[in-house]
Amino acid sequence: MALARRGKHSRDELRRMALDAAESLAAAEGCGGLSARKVAAAIGYTAGTLYLVFENLDDLVLQVNGRTLDELHARLEAAMPPNARNDPEKALIVLAHAYIGYAETETPRWSMLFEYIAGKGGTLPEWYRHKLGRVFSLVETALRPFVHDEPEARRVARVLWAGVQGICTLKIRLRMDLAGGQSAEEMSDMLIKNFLLGVVALRPPVQPPPRSGSS
Repeated sequence: MALARRGKHSRDELRRMALDAAESLAAAEGCGGLSARKVAAAIGYTAGTLYLVFENLDDLVLQVNGRTLDELHARLEAAMPPNARNDPEKALIVLAHAYIGYAETETPRWSMLFEYIAGKGGTLPEWYRHKLGRVFSLVETALRPFVHDEPEARRVARVLWAGVQGICTLKIRLRMDLAGGQSAEEMSDMLIKNFLLGVVALRPPVQPPPRSGSS
Protein backbone atom coordinates (compact mmCIF):
# COMPACT_ATOMS: atom_id res chain seq x y z
CA MET A 1 0.00 0.00 0.00
CA ALA A 2 1.39 3.41 -0.95
CA LEU A 3 2.12 5.72 1.94
CA ALA A 4 -0.50 8.39 2.49
CA ARG A 5 0.56 12.03 2.23
CA ARG A 6 1.24 13.71 5.57
CA GLY A 7 -1.82 15.62 6.68
CA LYS A 8 -4.27 13.57 4.63
CA HIS A 9 -6.03 12.41 7.79
CA SER A 10 -6.73 14.21 11.05
CA ARG A 11 -5.30 12.98 14.34
CA ASP A 12 -8.68 11.50 15.32
CA GLU A 13 -8.98 9.75 11.95
CA LEU A 14 -5.49 8.31 12.28
CA ARG A 15 -6.29 7.07 15.75
CA ARG A 16 -9.48 5.35 14.62
CA MET A 17 -7.79 3.83 11.56
CA ALA A 18 -4.91 2.51 13.65
CA LEU A 19 -7.22 0.97 16.24
CA ASP A 20 -9.33 -0.68 13.53
CA ALA A 21 -6.19 -2.04 11.86
CA ALA A 22 -4.80 -3.34 15.15
CA GLU A 23 -8.07 -5.17 15.87
CA SER A 24 -8.00 -6.76 12.40
CA LEU A 25 -4.37 -7.82 12.80
CA ALA A 26 -5.04 -9.32 16.22
CA ALA A 27 -8.00 -11.25 14.79
CA ALA A 28 -5.87 -12.61 11.94
CA GLU A 29 -2.53 -13.21 13.67
CA GLY A 30 -3.22 -13.08 17.41
CA CYS A 31 -1.78 -10.68 19.93
CA GLY A 32 1.77 -11.75 19.05
CA GLY A 33 1.27 -10.58 15.47
CA LEU A 34 0.87 -6.93 16.44
CA SER A 35 3.64 -4.47 15.73
CA ALA A 36 3.79 -0.76 15.03
CA ARG A 37 5.22 -1.48 11.58
CA LYS A 38 2.33 -3.79 10.63
CA VAL A 39 -0.33 -1.44 11.92
CA ALA A 40 1.24 1.51 10.13
CA ALA A 41 1.54 -0.44 6.88
CA ALA A 42 -2.11 -1.46 7.11
CA ILE A 43 -3.22 2.18 7.14
CA GLY A 44 -0.63 3.47 4.67
CA TYR A 45 1.55 5.44 7.04
CA THR A 46 5.01 5.08 8.53
CA ALA A 47 5.50 3.63 12.00
CA GLY A 48 6.78 7.02 13.13
CA THR A 49 3.40 8.57 12.37
CA LEU A 50 1.75 6.23 14.88
CA TYR A 51 3.87 7.72 17.64
CA LEU A 52 2.32 11.10 16.96
CA VAL A 53 -1.00 9.57 18.04
CA PHE A 54 0.03 6.91 20.59
CA GLU A 55 2.78 6.95 23.17
CA ASN A 56 4.07 3.54 22.08
CA LEU A 57 2.80 0.09 21.04
CA ASP A 58 1.65 -0.61 24.60
CA ASP A 59 -0.55 2.47 24.50
CA LEU A 60 -2.02 1.39 21.16
CA VAL A 61 -2.91 -2.06 22.47
CA LEU A 62 -4.36 -0.63 25.68
CA GLN A 63 -6.55 1.69 23.60
CA VAL A 64 -7.76 -1.30 21.56
CA ASN A 65 -8.49 -3.16 24.79
CA GLY A 66 -10.30 -0.10 26.10
CA ARG A 67 -12.68 -0.25 23.15
CA THR A 68 -13.18 -3.95 23.85
CA LEU A 69 -14.04 -3.23 27.48
CA ASP A 70 -16.58 -0.61 26.38
CA GLU A 71 -18.19 -3.09 24.00
CA LEU A 72 -18.15 -5.86 26.60
CA HIS A 73 -19.77 -3.57 29.16
CA ALA A 74 -22.49 -2.62 26.67
CA ARG A 75 -23.12 -6.28 25.82
CA LEU A 76 -23.40 -7.32 29.48
CA GLU A 77 -25.48 -4.29 30.43
CA ALA A 78 -27.95 -5.07 27.64
CA ALA A 79 -28.26 -8.65 28.93
CA MET A 80 -28.78 -7.56 32.55
CA PRO A 81 -32.40 -8.24 33.56
CA PRO A 82 -34.28 -5.11 34.69
CA ASN A 83 -35.22 -6.77 37.99
CA ALA A 84 -31.67 -7.78 38.86
CA ARG A 85 -32.07 -6.87 42.53
CA ASN A 86 -35.19 -9.03 42.80
CA ASP A 87 -33.46 -12.13 41.41
CA PRO A 88 -29.69 -11.70 41.81
CA GLU A 89 -28.93 -15.35 41.07
CA LYS A 90 -30.66 -15.12 37.70
CA ALA A 91 -28.90 -11.81 36.99
CA LEU A 92 -25.47 -13.32 37.66
CA ILE A 93 -26.25 -16.37 35.52
CA VAL A 94 -27.40 -14.14 32.65
CA LEU A 95 -24.22 -12.04 32.96
CA ALA A 96 -22.04 -15.16 32.95
CA HIS A 97 -23.77 -16.55 29.86
CA ALA A 98 -23.42 -13.20 28.08
CA TYR A 99 -19.73 -13.04 29.01
CA ILE A 100 -19.09 -16.55 27.73
CA GLY A 101 -20.98 -15.71 24.55
CA TYR A 102 -18.89 -12.59 23.99
CA ALA A 103 -15.66 -14.51 24.47
CA GLU A 104 -16.82 -17.10 21.95
CA THR A 105 -17.90 -14.64 19.26
CA GLU A 106 -15.10 -12.10 19.81
CA THR A 107 -12.30 -14.46 20.81
CA PRO A 108 -9.29 -12.50 19.47
CA ARG A 109 -10.37 -9.27 21.17
CA TRP A 110 -11.34 -11.07 24.38
CA SER A 111 -8.03 -12.93 24.46
CA MET A 112 -6.02 -9.75 23.97
CA LEU A 113 -7.56 -8.29 27.13
CA PHE A 114 -5.58 -10.82 29.14
CA GLU A 115 -2.70 -12.02 26.98
CA TYR A 116 -1.08 -8.66 26.32
CA ILE A 117 -1.45 -7.29 29.84
CA ALA A 118 -0.20 -10.52 31.38
CA GLY A 119 2.78 -10.53 29.05
CA LYS A 120 3.83 -7.01 29.96
CA GLY A 121 3.14 -7.22 33.67
CA GLY A 122 2.92 -3.43 33.88
CA THR A 123 0.72 -1.10 35.87
CA LEU A 124 -2.58 -0.26 34.22
CA PRO A 125 -3.41 3.42 33.68
CA GLU A 126 -6.27 4.92 35.64
CA TRP A 127 -8.54 5.37 32.61
CA TYR A 128 -8.16 1.65 31.82
CA ARG A 129 -8.88 0.62 35.41
CA HIS A 130 -12.05 2.73 35.25
CA LYS A 131 -13.28 0.89 32.16
CA LEU A 132 -12.49 -2.45 33.79
CA GLY A 133 -14.31 -1.35 36.93
CA ARG A 134 -17.44 -0.56 34.90
CA VAL A 135 -17.60 -4.19 33.75
CA PHE A 136 -17.18 -5.49 37.31
CA SER A 137 -19.77 -3.00 38.58
CA LEU A 138 -22.51 -5.01 36.84
CA VAL A 139 -21.51 -8.08 38.85
CA GLU A 140 -21.32 -5.99 42.02
CA THR A 141 -24.83 -4.65 41.41
CA ALA A 142 -26.22 -8.16 41.13
CA LEU A 143 -24.40 -9.19 44.32
CA ARG A 144 -25.53 -6.29 46.48
CA PRO A 145 -28.61 -8.08 47.92
CA PHE A 146 -26.13 -10.63 49.32
CA VAL A 147 -23.22 -8.32 50.17
CA HIS A 148 -24.26 -4.92 51.48
CA ASP A 149 -20.79 -3.50 52.14
CA GLU A 150 -19.48 -1.85 48.95
CA PRO A 151 -15.76 -2.71 49.31
CA GLU A 152 -16.69 -6.29 50.19
CA ALA A 153 -19.02 -6.47 47.17
CA ARG A 154 -16.11 -5.43 44.93
CA ARG A 155 -13.90 -8.13 46.40
CA VAL A 156 -16.57 -10.84 46.19
CA ALA A 157 -17.42 -9.87 42.59
CA ARG A 158 -13.83 -10.32 41.51
CA VAL A 159 -13.49 -13.68 43.23
CA LEU A 160 -16.68 -14.95 41.60
CA TRP A 161 -15.71 -13.67 38.17
CA ALA A 162 -12.29 -15.26 38.42
CA GLY A 163 -14.15 -18.59 38.49
CA VAL A 164 -16.30 -17.62 35.49
CA GLN A 165 -13.12 -16.51 33.71
CA GLY A 166 -11.54 -19.92 34.29
CA ILE A 167 -14.59 -21.69 32.85
CA CYS A 168 -14.59 -19.33 29.90
CA THR A 169 -10.92 -20.00 29.26
CA LEU A 170 -11.58 -23.75 29.18
CA LYS A 171 -14.22 -23.20 26.52
CA ILE A 172 -12.11 -20.90 24.38
CA ARG A 173 -9.04 -23.13 24.66
CA LEU A 174 -11.19 -26.11 23.59
CA ARG A 175 -10.56 -27.98 26.83
CA MET A 176 -14.16 -28.68 27.79
CA ASP A 177 -13.18 -32.36 27.97
CA LEU A 178 -11.96 -31.43 31.45
CA ALA A 179 -15.51 -30.47 32.40
CA GLY A 180 -16.83 -34.03 32.41
CA GLY A 181 -19.38 -33.50 29.66
CA GLN A 182 -20.82 -30.25 31.02
CA SER A 183 -21.13 -27.11 28.94
CA ALA A 184 -19.47 -23.87 29.99
CA GLU A 185 -22.90 -22.45 30.77
CA GLU A 186 -23.81 -25.42 32.98
CA MET A 187 -20.52 -25.07 34.83
CA SER A 188 -21.02 -21.34 35.39
CA ASP A 189 -24.58 -21.97 36.65
CA MET A 190 -23.28 -24.46 39.19
CA LEU A 191 -20.46 -22.15 40.22
CA ILE A 192 -22.77 -19.19 40.78
CA LYS A 193 -25.43 -21.13 42.69
CA ASN A 194 -22.91 -22.73 45.04
CA PHE A 195 -20.92 -19.52 45.39
CA LEU A 196 -24.03 -17.65 46.53
CA LEU A 197 -24.85 -20.40 49.01
CA GLY A 198 -21.39 -19.94 50.46
CA VAL A 199 -21.75 -16.15 50.60
CA VAL A 200 -25.03 -16.50 52.50
CA ALA A 201 -23.58 -19.11 54.87
CA LEU A 202 -20.61 -16.86 55.69
CA ARG A 203 -22.70 -13.75 56.15
CA PRO A 204 -22.37 -12.56 59.78
CA PRO A 205 -25.60 -13.00 61.73
CA VAL A 206 -27.69 -9.91 62.34
CA GLN A 207 -27.52 -8.98 66.00
CA PRO A 208 -30.94 -8.13 67.51
CA PRO A 209 -31.21 -4.62 68.96
CA PRO A 210 -30.87 -4.47 72.74
CA ARG A 211 -34.15 -4.51 74.64
CA SER A 212 -35.05 -1.22 76.23
CA GLY A 213 -34.68 -1.19 80.00
CA SER A 214 -32.25 -4.11 80.08
CA SER A 215 -29.27 -3.74 82.36
